[in-house]
Amino acid sequence: MPNAFNFSASPFDCLSPGEQALVRASVDIAYYPEGAVVLDVGAVPEHLFVIIKGYVTQTEGEEVQATYGPDDCFDGRGLVAGRVSSRFVVAEELVAYQLARATVQELIARNAAFGALLFSDLGHKLSTLAQRAEQHEMQSLLMARVDQAYLRPAHRVHAAADIVSVARLFHEERTTSVLVEGLPNAPEGLGIFTSTSLQRAILDGRSLHTLSVGELAAYPVVTVRASDTIGDAMALLLRARVHRLVVVDGAGRVLGLLRALDLFSFVANQSHLISVQIEQARDLEMLDRAAAQVTRLVSVLYRGGTRMALMAQLVQQLNARLFERAWQMIAPPELVANSCLFVMGSEGRGEQLLKTDQDNGLMLRDGYVPPPDLQDICERFSEALTCFGYPECKGGIMLRNAAWRGTVSEWSTRVRDWLLQPEGDSLMHLAIFLDAHAVAGDAALLAEVRQRLLQLATDSDPLIARFAMAVDAFGSPAGWWNRLLGLGEEGPVNLKKAGIFPIVHGVRSLALARRVMATGTAERIAALVADGTLDAGLGQELLQGLHFLMGLRLQAGLAELALKREVTGNVDPARLSSLERDLLKDALSAVKRFKAVLHHRLRLDVV
Repeated sequence: MPNAFNFSASPFDCLSPGEQALVRASVDIAYYPEGAVVLDVGAVPEHLFVIIKGYVTQTEGEEVQATYGPDDCFDGRGLVAGRVSSRFVVAEELVAYQLARATVQELIARNAAFGALLFSDLGHKLSTLAQRAEQHEMQSLLMARVDQAYLRPAHRVHAAADIVSVARLFHEERTTSVLVEGLPNAPEGLGIFTSTSLQRAILDGRSLHTLSVGELAAYPVVTVRASDTIGDAMALLLRARVHRLVVVDGAGRVLGLLRALDLFSFVANQSHLISVQIEQARDLEMLDRAAAQVTRLVSVLYRGGTRMALMAQLVQQLNARLFERAWQMIAPPELVANSCLFVMGSEGRGEQLLKTDQDNGLMLRDGYVPPPDLQDICERFSEALTCFGYPECKGGIMLRNAAWRGTVSEWSTRVRDWLLQPEGDSLMHLAIFLDAHAVAGDAALLAEVRQRLLQLATDSDPLIARFAMAVDAFGSPAGWWNRLLGLGEEGPVNLKKAGIFPIVHGVRSLALARRVMATGTAERIAALVADGTLDAGLGQELLQGLHFLMGLRLQAGLAELALKREVTGNVDPARLSSLERDLLKDALSAVKRFKAVLHHRLRLDVV
């Protein structure tokens, strides 16, 4: 066999050198002209095919299930099952490797990951990939630079300062340490005084008003360069037996302090550090600095292989606290107490990773009279979010727009009309509102309106069917799959339209019909599976598929950010690996099956 076999393509990228040698010794090359049937329904397959050149279409009956291109392999499932269940026809002149069935069976017996990636369902494939990614996550975090961790401000005092003034500084700045300058015996005259040193000062017995901080300061300080790795810093902490390091730049200038707690939090859960910054922020400028860290956190977690569900949960929690703190800084306390600030769309569902349009609203308590400058307050809040990196909603779905503010009674009437008397964008507005999640103020106000809305929904109501029809707004999965392989319309592929929206909106429609209170897609799927509305297997595939599509979209968005382009999340087909194409095929297949369920369950074909 030629030495050109691509072992970097899935599932062959998980093979050991010995297993790769087995492939080289067993593979042949086959040629098929356009229109040739490579495998037909009911045939007993003898080979696994790995495409070198050309395209193959998989059909069931008259319907196209998928299309395979260079580096893709087929039909692994038929090979394991012993019988082909689809028809594979050459769409463009085919040159492919043929790997004998006995060899494939031996590889599966030797390597569980190879078998899982070859013929398992979407969930098993993604679980296998997650296990492989976790092995690299810790190493990637330890190789990060020290200045990527959270550096606390390095407050300075003179050695002659008394202990009481230092204790006051601890309280005012919410810190547990200060650098002490002017120490005659310390290198560069610099030492450190901590909360532990404060305990020693109290036990000393002398008056704290007359005892100078210089007498109890420790030196020399232990320093680490900003360009060193997190792993180096951890080793230094353990070696020096200290709880904090002084971080310096290349010229020796102090940049800040790195506490052991913050360092270990960076490795274990970096969201803790941003949360600390948000909590300690005293103004919008400090919140802005914290907001800037969220995208970097997402990038680091993604490169480290963190599960998509966990990443989305962390981002939702951070954003919610960020919005709440900003609202508390801008709105008067009485307004905060008598209202509910809520977010909607992907932010409300807890499925937003990169900063997208502001989708938010404000609900006021019935009978409460808001301040006369409410519009100005809402304008300042929207402007603050824009500064934080959240673009304004092009459709005006934000609380600076009076149409997205109102009392509980006004909101109840509004959403009832959206459901019962839909016109224009009413159903779209309803869909967005169904994902609403409270982030500040009295969450019970939002819960009351949602409860009233769900009481209007019925499983057989044709309004639910009309609401659900939007799942077909962007075409069929097969059409998107052909575009990915360059067989249809050219240009980037919008994964939100191809798969994310049909999953999210389909699940949202069933949740509305079944009066499910949850706003997140994962929670909605769990509730629908629990009450028998959704098959457990399909539910799992939809959730796994959603997370995979979110990850692929995030990958594209991070690449756009790196190039300083507007984030669209659209996927360039040329940048997809064979594994990504394979997983995408499975995800779109799950979307297709789900649409069929929706059409049958909600009778969409007769709407």
